[in-house]
Amino acid sequence: MNEPRRPNILILMTDQHRVDTLGCYGNRVCQTPAIDELAARGVRFDNAFTPTAICTPARASLLTGVLPFRHSLLANYERNVGYREELDGRYPPFSHGLRSAGYQVGHVGKWHVGKELGPADHGFDGVHYPGWGNPVNHPDYQGWLRERDLPSFRLRSEVRGHFPNGEPGNLLAGVIDGPAESTFEHYLADRAIERIERYSESGWPFFLACNWFGPHLPYCLPEDYYHRYNPDDVTLPRSIAETFAGKPAVQRSYSRHWTFDSVGLERWTELTAAYWGYVSLIDEQVGRILRALDRLGLTDNTVVIFTADHGEFTGAHRLHDKGPAMYDDIYRIPFVVAGPGIDGGRTDDRIVTLTDIAPTLCDLASMEKPDYYDGRDIMPLLRGEPVNDWPVELVAEFHGHHFPYPQRMLRTERYKLVVNPADCNELYDLLDDPDELLNRYDQPALAGVRQAMMRRLYTILRERGDNFYHWMTSMYEVGEKSYDAALSDVDSASSGSPSTGSRQ
Repeated sequence: MNEPRRPNILILMTDQHRVDTLGCYGNRVCQTPAIDELAARGVRFDNAFTPTAICTPARASLLTGVLPFRHSLLANYERNVGYREELDGRYPPFSHGLRSAGYQVGHVGKWHVGKELGPADHGFDGVHYPGWGNPVNHPDYQGWLRERDLPSFRLRSEVRGHFPNGEPGNLLAGVIDGPAESTFEHYLADRAIERIERYSESGWPFFLACNWFGPHLPYCLPEDYYHRYNPDDVTLPRSIAETFAGKPAVQRSYSRHWTFDSVGLERWTELTAAYWGYVSLIDEQVGRILRALDRLGLTDNTVVIFTADHGEFTGAHRLHDKGPAMYDDIYRIPFVVAGPGIDGGRTDDRIVTLTDIAPTLCDLASMEKPDYYDGRDIMPLLRGEPVNDWPVELVAEFHGHHFPYPQRMLRTERYKLVVNPADCNELYDLLDDPDELLNRYDQPALAGVRQAMMRRLYTILRERGDNFYHWMTSMYEVGEKSYDAALSDVDSASSGSPSTGSRQ
């Protein structure tokens, strides 16, 4: 009997992408028809999270299937203060297994998993574009522009705030002279389509990742995209009212670093509108790639995953970029899957993370799953099969970005605990306070919840071998006494077990 045909696999990944910019996640202004159509025929996960809201460690977790504290790439190399800068071979990327299984394996776009080693060093076909932002001086991009008689990158109308010392702040946005067809986003889509065309000629299954550098700041866009959306149509997040009362002091300092107050609320609506324009520009490139699959007759045998490495603040909590605050704005991510064998046209609110992608690829490619993977295969969820033991809690980690600042988070359906050894801890009731404005860590009414979650987080970290638990041993209530009783407070206060998915 012939073996079932293994599907092609296409991962479309953005960088620093807020969930609430997409139509399929509720935005009624920002136009994202390509991603919305993918969600309409696939499964949209409403509780998808990154294991850490920093590019390099998040991307390394996707590739290796293990959590950041294991693979030890804990910071972007541009801000590295002594952590590992390259994967060391202990946890090989899934690309090696896919090649052994007969897949063609390609990577287009942002890499940012190491300082010197690129996709080709880890088993992918593909160019290494070093760094965190669009490398507009890269020779391949420059050659592509010349072949098409398109203008080189030139930026005007820069938007900056001012640092506390009065110096000009980081570049936040600007206008590019040139059409959408000259952007790095369009170029990456071109290169992805070319590689799909080459792969399709061989008859062998392929894996391809197309990773854009946006909508990560700065929002550098052609004029018609920068001004595509009217700032008057922008509703700023409710957490723009953040006062930082009862919050770790680092958050107020980080707000000053990103010059929030010097920019002003009116400019923040303009920046948010530009961010939406950036999302629409990328959505158009997603559409071009999906149409190429249609043209080549590949759609019916290609599993497409759309996701992001992490979110962005874009003014939420008077912050920008991402960093030392574990709010859902930067930890919750878009996650949409469509393709053959998937029970589409529905949503699923169970917790999934980027670490679940590697074991899922093993299922799709009929490969043996390494026993060290931290994630879980989500194909049973995608096929609509009953799963009774799916995790109902999330543990995430942070090690620093502009400076070392270790954090760990335990998130259930209702509550979120954030442990900050260098400052005050945080506890949020996500049902009563979805914007995470009120830190209830010291409130007596939630003492049982706090104790239960602290003990639960401690237990998980110790069982995993995450040495962060040592910080907690002498500082917090982590003993086993009355643990079960306290944990029941969390269970009874939550709204029950997660659903198995609903039709859109």
